[in-house]
Amino acid sequence: MKRDIVLAGVGGQGLLSLTAVITKAATEAGLYVKQAEVHGMSQRGGMVESHVRLSDQKIHSPIIREGTADLILALEPMEGLRHIQYLSPDGAFVGSTVPFVNIPDYPEIEMILAEIRKTEKHRLIDAVALGKRAGTSRAANMALLGAAARFIGLSEESLISGIESVFSGRLDEEAIEANIAAFRLGLAS
Repeated sequence: MKRDIVLAGVGGQGLLSLTAVITKAATEAGLYVKQAEVHGMSQRGGMVESHVRLSDQKIHSPIIREGTADLILALEPMEGLRHIQYLSPDGAFVGSTVPFVNIPDYPEIEMILAEIRKTEKHRLIDAVALGKRAGTSRAANMALLGAAARFIGLSEESLISGIESVFSGRLDEEAIEANIAAFRLGLAS
């Protein structure tokens, strides 16, 4: 088993928490994990990128080469499109349709989504709406995780355990349950 995952978004969307959940779930499942992340110029609104490599064999580098990612997970459409060159020909793109408009000349969202839809395997969801349905828009990242779960190669139980482990002590029980509910809504989307 090997999965190379590129995560893309902007600061404040919970991309690093999403990365932590995947790596925690993989570690608890007994896999080798390597991770590298890049933070943008500002805490909120700056580009955030993370590379996560999971395998049952030793991994020597945390960096994913262009054209080799099994999965692109995009919390923000334009950031996802900017990272699409990492996707392998048989890889999957899972992303949110909700833009984080933080620049005056943000491209037309339908143009961005049309480019993403050109990838053979793609799932686009309104992760923010699913997060709100679960109790908080801040759980959009977990809704996206649910939508991508079948491409990650980890069981639903492992991913839920990862959510509980990462958020335990950081969030109250109600917020943890909202994140798990958002994950399940994404899984069912």
